[in-house]
Amino acid sequence: MVHFHREKFVTRGGPDGGDGGRGGDVILVASRNLNTLFPFTRQRKFIAEHGKPGHIANRTGQTAPPLRITVPCGTVVRDAATNEIIADLVEDGQEVVVVKGGRGGRGNARFATSTNQAPRMAERGEPGEERTLRLELKLIADVGIVGVPNAGKSTLLSVVSNAKPKIADYPFTTLEPNLGVVVVGDRDFVFADIPGLIEGAHLGVGLGHAFLRHVQRTRVLIHMLNGEAENPLADFNQINAELALFDPKLAEKPQIVAFNKMDNPEAAEKWPALEAALKQRGYEVMAISAATQSGTRELVNRVAAVVATLPAPAPDAAQMPTYTYDDEKRLAFTLTRRDDGAYQVRGEAIERAAAMTYWEFHESLQRFQRILETLGITEALEKAGVQVGDTVYIGDYELEWGE
Repeated sequence: MVHFHREKFVTRGGPDGGDGGRGGDVILVASRNLNTLFPFTRQRKFIAEHGKPGHIANRTGQTAPPLRITVPCGTVVRDAATNEIIADLVEDGQEVVVVKGGRGGRGNARFATSTNQAPRMAERGEPGEERTLRLELKLIADVGIVGVPNAGKSTLLSVVSNAKPKIADYPFTTLEPNLGVVVVGDRDFVFADIPGLIEGAHLGVGLGHAFLRHVQRTRVLIHMLNGEAENPLADFNQINAELALFDPKLAEKPQIVAFNKMDNPEAAEKWPALEAALKQRGYEVMAISAATQSGTRELVNRVAAVVATLPAPAPDAAQMPTYTYDDEKRLAFTLTRRDDGAYQVRGEAIERAAAMTYWEFHESLQRFQRILETLGITEALEKAGVQVGDTVYIGDYELEWGE
């Protein structure tokens, strides 16, 4: 605000225009009450509030409240332009500031000096940051159930946990992962039924990427084999290949192979040969029937025992980036000549300075001219041949060059 103190018998009260309030930050908050990113299909643009204007008597305007956006636990936040990980929100209540609100502009009281005791200038608020983000959801589960379509993964989850997935006897019944809590003694575990994987899943075939990322957080895998399949061993090799091609670390996760549908005579006939082949490769394999619940409790107990022996998951260094403030990059600018003969100047610092300038105040114009000189833009324009009366664009502002 530009204002001068007025009071009876005080002829020269001096400048007392207050600063503007800071703009609101945008914060992502993880919540266990949200399970999907579906709300973001309806709204994709979020804008925090502006800070309030400054007041007389050196009173600063009110800072705007932050805009808090709820995301499900397990959300990975990436910068859409660079693909850099900004945050990995895994705990309920965990939050991250993804863009900061701009600081409030300074009132004329802040520009008073011994040589200029009555400044008739102020500063606009700094533009807030803008950023496009990409959100990915990776389910947080102790145990992931993987396998080909129709292997019986959803049936197993329904009989060992409190989950109620949709189940039918045809491929691709499960189109999104299901979670269930399994209680073993005094401990509970989260099981995730990962939709059926097919050949080429690591390339995104059949929504492969959308499903495979959910396996990354799991600590143990139950590899379900369909006992009614023509060649269960080939299915086993195919799924493991897809896991390894998507993320080599997935091939290192402990696996317990569950040969399902043992209530079917055809499956029971294949069991001895398959058991021998997998044990020879070093895999632990168990025969079950999810439909009749035969062997399911033993499978769960074994999984719980394996999980109990594993160390706590260590944080991934790639998920904790270190940010540095690159002042040289911020002050840099580019100067180009447009087709219409005008000059175009672009750069983070100078564009922000232009946005914060009150062009109607002569003193503000002089200050902006000093900024141009300090950043070396004046010298660059003169070397490029700028003449009085030429048009110079700084960001989106159109200016006329003068002495």
